[in-house]
Amino acid sequence: MDQALEDIKALVNQDEDGHVHGVWLMAEVDHWNNERERVVLITDSSLLICKYDFVMLNCEHIQRIPLNFVDRITHGNFSFPQRSLLTREGEGVRVFWDRLREPSFLSKWNPFATDYPFTTFTYHPVRNIDHRFTALCEVQSFREQLTEAAQKAHLKQPVPGKANGVLVLNQPLLIESYVGLMSFIGNQNKLGYCLARGNIGF
Repeated sequence: MDQALEDIKALVNQDEDGHVHGVWLMAEVDHWNNERERVVLITDSSLLICKYDFVMLNCEHIQRIPLNFVDRITHGNFSFPQRSLLTREGEGVRVFWDRLREPSFLSKWNPFATDYPFTTFTYHPVRNIDHRFTALCEVQSFREQLTEAAQKAHLKQPVPGKANGVLVLNQPLLIESYVGLMSFIGNQNKLGYCLARGNIGF
């Protein structure tokens, strides 16, 4: 974990992102209920969502979201449509950065769609290993710090033609997935996490 933080912080663009204010290890839950391991950073100006390979010690991808685009943060327990066969225990936080854009019909039915204007996080499975990981995986502290950072970013760099400020809501986080055999198999076997599996890691 120390190596991961060192590697990822080295990739932070000081001119574009500014200084790092917080780092979390969380599970990202997509629109098909698939879990994926993520290292998340809050900087002066950005929310950075990083896919890090803990086996090969390599940062594979960084998604950069300007904090002044974050317009809504919701938190609460997960919920599914009435006829869904899926369940998910616990709570999470969902971050929106374009409240005027809804996911397209094709995106909703594409398990690999990446054009969603929001992302959802929940607790990483290692949160109860020790006190350090408990703090590193704390979703509530992430939500509070993100809200504060986004409010500051809106005041510092308001987006023309867009209502500034962050709306924070406590409500169920709906995942519009009904059968989800792929997510059931993937989540049960932790396929979204970087683990050593015999002679290979993925």
